[in-house]
Amino acid sequence: MSATPSRSVPVEPPRDPGFALYVHWPFCRHKCPYCDFNSHVRAEVDQARWRRALLAELDHFGAATRGRSLGSIFFGGGTPSLMPPETVAAVIARARHWWRFESGIEITLEANPTSAEAARFAAFAEAGVGRLSLGVQALEEEALRALGRQHGVTEALRALELARKVFPRVSFDLIYARPGQRPAAWRDELQRALELAVGHLSLYQLTIEPGTRFFTLQRQGRLDPPDEALGAALFDLTQELCEAAGLPAYEISNHARPGEESRHNLVYWRYGDYLGIGPGAHGRLTLGSRRLATRARRLPERWLEAVERRGHGQLPAEELTPAEQATEYLLMAMRLTEGARLGRLEALAGRDWRAVLDAEAVRRLEEEGLLRLEGEVLRATAAGRRCLDALLRGILR
Repeated sequence: MSATPSRSVPVEPPRDPGFALYVHWPFCRHKCPYCDFNSHVRAEVDQARWRRALLAELDHFGAATRGRSLGSIFFGGGTPSLMPPETVAAVIARARHWWRFESGIEITLEANPTSAEAARFAAFAEAGVGRLSLGVQALEEEALRALGRQHGVTEALRALELARKVFPRVSFDLIYARPGQRPAAWRDELQRALELAVGHLSLYQLTIEPGTRFFTLQRQGRLDPPDEALGAALFDLTQELCEAAGLPAYEISNHARPGEESRHNLVYWRYGDYLGIGPGAHGRLTLGSRRLATRARRLPERWLEAVERRGHGQLPAEELTPAEQATEYLLMAMRLTEGARLGRLEALAGRDWRAVLDAEAVRRLEEEGLLRLEGEVLRATAAGRRCLDALLRGILR
């Protein structure tokens, strides 16, 4: 594979990385065997009680950040398309009470493509959602069954067609490097996805996470995902096909037509401020000269009880040191094709970038075609993004 960067030259990122709101809905109808997210199956959910709790935690953060300019809201999960549209509308309205909505604010909701959830798309749009992220995950029936999905390919395509009629912007997810998957099969599947002509695709390599059903099956010798070499070949093929179709990677697992990038996720990757409400939600919040890492209680019932008792379900916030901020920024920004700014790295660390990064290692990896340092911008090349975790371990002091 060529070590040159993508032909799509990244635009200069904004100096202000933005301010965003994440809302976590922790419930699913079914737990998928690969999923390690904070998601739970419950027979009954008291919707009115949960709506009140989400608004209360929103008020907790709103009082401390009143008047800021909000660029995006993201309803994630779990399966937030199981939320009543009235709850989505109430959260959006309360957010507008606390913050100034930027012109063209991006409001995204994740959804599964089952018929029951697709029937509510119009109500979510009326509530204020303008971007839908659809969890398709595969375009092969056998693969959907293996992934534990509750929909079939036909149902997924119908949901996608409906979503495109209802929402101005649509994205969908696929998982590749699945057990038994070969490059030719993935080529056909991804080509089919690209022909659906949405503006954004999230394409994730399957990772086997501890605590999941797949992890147990792998330890028992009953699940055999592709090896590292095959995974790399599938990654390369993904980049090649998406680039040719006009959806280049702007982040390791995310591809978009120009202007269709997820503004919400760009706040994360550019190390902006974001609030996380709901069970298990994380956040990064700057208050004065302090940057805080926030996180909420994970178990839904514990979170709910805490909110009703004291107005929020947050655990004690952790103040991040300059070194921790610099490291976090680098780990996030280097996922982007646009890369990391050394000036921003120095501002966060409070010292020269060479005190954070091994300059000799950076030079060596440049010569190997894995990194590129241009002015104050450090970015991974296409080859470097294949092994980004190891690359970052090699340059961080």
